[in-house]
Amino acid sequence: MERLCFVINLFPGKEAEYDKRHDEIWPELTAAINEAGFRNYNIFRRDNHVIGVAECHPDVDTAVAKIGATDVNTRWGEFFSDVISSMTDDSGDLIRYKQVWRLDETGHESL
Repeated sequence: MERLCFVINLFPGKEAEYDKRHDEIWPELTAAINEAGFRNYNIFRRDNHVIGVAECHPDVDTAVAKIGATDVNTRWGEFFSDVISSMTDDSGDLIRYKQVWRLDETGHESL
């Protein structure tokens, strides 16, 4: 298992629409996310900045490739084209953050 943390920027004024669309998330998308290997997937938003965090099985690259190959993910991305201003860097890769530390059940874990 590997953790993923990524960022999304929304177009200004689209925050409520972003939330609404997630309130009505498609069941076939959540099934595809699970099948791709995402677990404990959480999305946080502050104003027009979004942070996503997930555990990916067996690893990030595999899970991202699996969900990226699905039709439902492509349709979801198109559905959000008027809401999301950016979520990839100049090379087209998902804007990801490196995990440097975490607190686990034992009190700490080195990475």
